Amino acid sequence: MSVENYQKAKEIILNEEEIADFVGVRKEELISLAEERLGLKFTGLFFDYLKTFGAGNFGAQEIYGIINADFKNSSVPDAIWYTLTERREINLPDNLLVIYDTGSDEIFCLDYNQLDDNGEPKVVSFVAGVDLESQTYEIIANDFGDFLLDLVKQEV
Repeated sequence: MSVENYQKAKEIILNEEEIADFVGVRKEELISLAEERLGLKFTGLFFDYLKTFGAGNFGAQEIYGIINADFKNSSVPDAIWYTLTERREINLPDNLLVIYDTGSDEIFCLDYNQLDDNGEPKVVSFVAGVDLESQTYEIIANDFGDFLLDLVKQEV
């Protein structure tokens, strides 16, 4: 189950301080601001990630999140700024939240149109430069917990 995978990932991150570089705890007011700005409601696992870690790197893996309330003048790993930029520049659909950049044309997003029974969005791939009608939205992970654990395990 995903919650267990998320907890495992969280434990590993907290135990491996020397390779964990996160902005740290984000307040719920800031998270609410981000939700309003995007028109999305963050769910349990990603919400907990934002509250606990904010955004940052674990080893070579950069996991996007929230840095501060300036969503206009920011940069990676700010998921809010990045998502808003991609909406403008590549017509990223409103139901997607960018959480990871593969370094190629592919970005990984939480898909708020594909929720499981716990309301957790699937992690899907979106390929820049491919027409919306032609996007396959390949499922990368069943939810943020599975995704985070996979990333974290690559680094330890």
